[in-house]
Amino acid sequence: MQAEFENVTGAQRVVYVKAVDVAALPEEVQESAEGRSHLYAVHDDSGEQLALVADRRMAFVLARQNDCSPVPVH
Repeated sequence: MQAEFENVTGAQRVVYVKAVDVAALPEEVQESAEGRSHLYAVHDDSGEQLALVADRRMAFVLARQNDCSPVPVH
């Protein structure tokens, strides 16, 4: 849905993957959620959302493709 990763020179950075209730998202995002009850967000260490994707696996793949080390948040 959205991705704003920046390349980090030389080192892998840690990013955090967590489930997000679609109902808590802005209306325009809810409309594009295609009936899903939750999406997965990827956040940096300061809490900034870098990406919002349809499933958990996709969030981890996206993080790794951007040279990041994903960690699940429960």
